[in-house]
Amino acid sequence: MTNYKLILASQSPRRQELLSHLNIPFDVMVKEDVEETYPDDIPAHEVPLYLARKKALPYETDCKAGHILVITADTIVCCDEHILGKPADKKEAEKMLQMLSGRAHEVITGVALTSGSKQSVFTVSTKVFFKTLTPQEIDFYIEQYQPFDKAGAYGIQEWIGMIGIERIEGSYFNVVGLPVQKLYNELQKF
Repeated sequence: MTNYKLILASQSPRRQELLSHLNIPFDVMVKEDVEETYPDDIPAHEVPLYLARKKALPYETDCKAGHILVITADTIVCCDEHILGKPADKKEAEKMLQMLSGRAHEVITGVALTSGSKQSVFTVSTKVFFKTLTPQEIDFYIEQYQPFDKAGAYGIQEWIGMIGIERIEGSYFNVVGLPVQKLYNELQKF
């Protein structure tokens, strides 16, 4: 990666921590909040990639000015083709966790690697299986962990993941917010 100055365009402390474990030097730069909206007719599994590309747009000038490679990403939780974003409040978090309780859902992350001359994009999907959660477990988790900054109202690395997730199929790190194994491979190819 010596050819590029690597920029992670994300305020997510989880993404920053995961990328730091790859031992690749990078800076964090967040230019502006990009509204995480998308067309209504786009299939759910395409939304994260659409948003990752959209988040890269404010960095086009920076990328063209030098040897800069910007990483943008978006993660969604999808249950029965319903996209569960970040809950606005306790009531919405409860509703989301009740929907995920006792079922499987998909966590999909879209990643865009953008330089001045090209863009490489990919998605990673992980299937997550929750046990049936009690109302008390849901309430405790929301009160103690305030999961309002997390898609689907949960963090797999937190208490609810430890007691509630029976198994996953795919990348654990994708569920945390950044599929670092695939990202590492894509950075090497870039």
